[in-house]
Amino acid sequence: MGTSAVQFKLMPKNIDENLKEIVEKAKKEIERMGGKFSSSEEIPIAFGLKAIMVSLAYPESQDIDLLGNELQKIKGISSVEMTDYRRAIG
Repeated sequence: MGTSAVQFKLMPKNIDENLKEIVEKAKKEIERMGGKFSSSEEIPIAFGLKAIMVSLAYPESQDIDLLGNELQKIKGISSVEMTDYRRAIG
């Protein structure tokens, strides 16, 4: 099986959330679920609120929705949206 390049948009609950802490927790969860964290970027939304775009590599043989559900459980996250999914290798 191949590897997929995936991107998730993580929306914090409010502007006071520690985005660096959310990224670290997301990185640990991605690696725990068998993925490989690639990068993260803060994207301004409105009125000081910033979304976090997380890029990663994930095995095609595993259900990506399970990872999205686990990311949703991270404290301080309001919503998780998969914004890109494509075959990278294989």
